[in-house]
Amino acid sequence: MSPLSRLLRRPEAVAGAIILALLFAMALFASLLFPGDPQAIAGPALLPPFQDWSLPLGTDRLGRDVLAEVFHGARTSLAVGLAAAAASLLIGAVVGTLAGFAGGLVDEVLMRTTDAFQTVPSFLLALAFVSIVGPSLGIVVAAIALGAWTGPARVARAEVLSIRERDYVAGARVIGMHPLAIAFREVLPNALPPVLALSSVIVAAAILTEAALSFLGLGDPNRVTWGGMIAEGRTVLRTAPFLSIVPGIALVLTVLGVYLAGEGVVETTAVRRSLS
Repeated sequence: MSPLSRLLRRPEAVAGAIILALLFAMALFASLLFPGDPQAIAGPALLPPFQDWSLPLGTDRLGRDVLAEVFHGARTSLAVGLAAAAASLLIGAVVGTLAGFAGGLVDEVLMRTTDAFQTVPSFLLALAFVSIVGPSLGIVVAAIALGAWTGPARVARAEVLSIRERDYVAGARVIGMHPLAIAFREVLPNALPPVLALSSVIVAAAILTEAALSFLGLGDPNRVTWGGMIAEGRTVLRTAPFLSIVPGIALVLTVLGVYLAGEGVVETTAVRRSLS
């Protein structure tokens, strides 16, 4: 049975894939379905949902289309989640590979640096970084990656330590390959699967962190974000609770979809390894 067939037999993976497909579709077709500025005035302020079918989810306190903001907010969440995961996995894989393959003083310095980053909660680190540097999409991604690379680094190091003494690595040393070439061409590719298994956790955490930063007013002011929508709705929570509920549901479903899809992939990979 192929890996895809095993994956499709897992209901959690299928549910997660459906949610993520909807998220990608929202992000991809946001500009097509809702052209122009999603923050432009579209109707009367605080229009409740389903009162006007041209504005199915109503409007916020400034008269902006809530559905348009949800669709465009999906772009921000997806961009931040994927970019932060890619950056943290890249940094962690490089640091873990260098530490595990070199050993000695290099290993000691890199692992103590990793320990130092792990002593500070990742959200507080991101909060301080964005507060000092200033809010923008790139800064938010960098801030999240700054606190998320330590997990992949430790997993990569553990895998490299178990791989570096294998026969094909010894053969590469015998033929005179440069140590860095051995580390990144021969060792790292075989150490990557367990590291990549962390990607779903990092993506979900990145989306939540971006929403929290936007809720606190530290998101990119030029982009629509679900966290910013929740914060905006908080001011009229009693009279218009839907302004916070709608982006809150979108945020929960997105994180749930990422987690379910990642869990399905991890379990399918584990079964494949046990059979091989």
